[in-house]
Amino acid sequence: MAVEDHSLSAPLLSSEQPPHHIVTVHDQPRPPIQSGDDNRHKPYAFVGAHHGFEVPASISIDPYRNHTPNVEGLYEWLKILLCLPIAAVRLVLFGLCLMVGYLTTRLALYGWKDRQNPMPRYHWIKRKGKPAPREIAPIVVSNHVSYIDPIFFFYELFPTIVSADSHDSMPFVGTIIRAMQVIYVDRFSKSSRKHAVNEIKRKASCNQFPRVLLFPEGTTSNGKVLLSFQIGAFIPGYPVQPVVVRYPYVHFDQSWGNITLTVLMFRMFTQFHNFVEVEYLPLSYPNECQKENAVQFAQRTGRAIASALNVVQTAYSYGDFMLFAKAAELKQSCRAEIVKVRKLIYGFAISGSGVQENPSLYMVELGWVQSSLRLSALEAVEFLEIFLSMNPDPSGLVEFHDFLRALRLKPCGLSEKMFEFIDVQKMGKITFKQFLLGSAHILKQLLFRRTCDAAFGECDINGKGHISKQELQDAVSLSIPSLNSDEIHGLFILFDEDNDGMISRYDFISCLRRHPLLIALFAPILLHRGSSIDGRNLVEEIL
Repeated sequence: MAVEDHSLSAPLLSSEQPPHHIVTVHDQPRPPIQSGDDNRHKPYAFVGAHHGFEVPASISIDPYRNHTPNVEGLYEWLKILLCLPIAAVRLVLFGLCLMVGYLTTRLALYGWKDRQNPMPRYHWIKRKGKPAPREIAPIVVSNHVSYIDPIFFFYELFPTIVSADSHDSMPFVGTIIRAMQVIYVDRFSKSSRKHAVNEIKRKASCNQFPRVLLFPEGTTSNGKVLLSFQIGAFIPGYPVQPVVVRYPYVHFDQSWGNITLTVLMFRMFTQFHNFVEVEYLPLSYPNECQKENAVQFAQRTGRAIASALNVVQTAYSYGDFMLFAKAAELKQSCRAEIVKVRKLIYGFAISGSGVQENPSLYMVELGWVQSSLRLSALEAVEFLEIFLSMNPDPSGLVEFHDFLRALRLKPCGLSEKMFEFIDVQKMGKITFKQFLLGSAHILKQLLFRRTCDAAFGECDINGKGHISKQELQDAVSLSIPSLNSDEIHGLFILFDEDNDGMISRYDFISCLRRHPLLIALFAPILLHRGSSIDGRNLVEEIL
C-alpha cells in the first residue's frame, strides 16, 4: 500500500473537500429539555414517575456515515477504469498474503495447547512518535476507522488483541487473530466482559506476553467524531499508550461505516494511493492522587485522542450502530414490501418516496442512555422495532394516531396524556429518542415490577394464574371506557404473547416490559380496588 510522504502537520482536508459540519463544544453538559410538571402530564405518577424525563439535545453528526458511498464524478469513474487491472493484481496479492498468513499461523498454532502462557516468538505508513516500551505501557488503545487498523498494529506491535467472539468463526481471519492470543469477549454477556477484563489485567501484568491492544470505541466510525469508550482497558489501572489513526482523503473516504466491506475493499483497490497516518500520543497514567475511577480514566484518555484528532467526543456507542443497522434492515424490508405490493397493483415495480431513507435518525448516543438509565443495547433495539411499527414519516417523527395504532389504543383522555408524556417538546409528534427515553424512564422505576405484579393480581380475580379476555376488558374499561370487541381483541392479542388464548403472568409482565407505557391502563384498577395485601401496600406506597 503506497502512502505519500505528507507531513502530519499539514491539513488533512483540502479546500476541495465537500462542506463539513461545524460543531460547538461546550465545557458544561448540554442543558436537557424537560417536560412540564402539571397534572395533565402525570399518567405515570403511580409507579413513581412523578416528574417528566430528560431528553438531551441531539448533535447533528452521523459517526457511521461514509462520505463517499457512491462513485461520483468523471474523475472517479476514469480512475476506477484505469485501476481495474491494478485492482485485480492487488486482490490476488491480498489473497496470497491472507493465505500465507493463514498457513503460517496454522503451522504456528499446531500443537500449541497451553493457552495460559505466552506463545514463543519466531509499505510504509507515515508515523509520528514511537510506541513506549511494553514494560512501561502494557496497554495500547486507538480510535477505530477501518479494517486496516488491526492489520497495521499486527505488523507494528504484534499485540494481544481484544476482539468480539464472533470474529473467531470468520474464514482465514479467525485463524490469524488466534495467533495474536486474542482475548474474546461477548459484548452482551456480563460474565464474558468480566472474564475479558481479568484476562486483560493478567496479560498486561506479565512482560512475557505482548502488549494488549484495544479499540475502546467497540466499532468503527468515520473518524469525524470519537465514540464513547468502553472501560475494559482502564479497569486494570496500568499506564495506557493512546494512538491516533487518520485516513486523510480528498475523493475517497476509507472509513468502514455504512458501506459493506466488499465495496470498501474494491474502492481501496481502485485508488492510486491510500493514505494512512499513525501518531503515538504521550502516555496516559491513572491519577492515583485523586483516586480516579476507570470511567474518569477512560474519559480523560478519550479527550486526549479527540483533541489530537481535532474532533468532538460523543456518547455514541456500538449500541447506536445496532440501532442504525436495525433501522436500515427494517426499512429495507418495508421498502421491499411496498415495491411488491405496488407491483401487484400496477403490474410493475415503482419506488416509494415515503419510505424512510435515513436510518441515522434513530441513533440516540446510547452510551449516555446506557449509563444513565441502565438500558441495554438489546432493549433499545426492541424499542426501535416498536417505534418503527408506528410508521414514522421521512423525518423520523410519529403522529398521535400511529402511536395509538401500535399500542392498540383509541383516542381518549388517558391515551392523550400518555402521548403528551412522551411529547416533551409539545410538537404533536414524537421522535424515537423521546419514545426510547420515556419508555426507559417508566421501565426503570423502582416500583415498576411490583406494579406489574399487583396489576396482574387485580386482573386475575379468581386467582387462576391467567387473565381471560373478559377480565382484561373489565380492568382496562376503568381507564378507557366504551372499548368495542375489536379493540379489546387487539389489546388481548398484544398481551397474549404465546397465542394460547389466555394471558399468563409471564405474558402480562413480558408485554409490559416491551410496552411499559401501557402500565398506565392499570392505574385505576389498582387505586380503585386495592383488595389484595400487595396491591394495598403498593397503593399506600404510591400515595
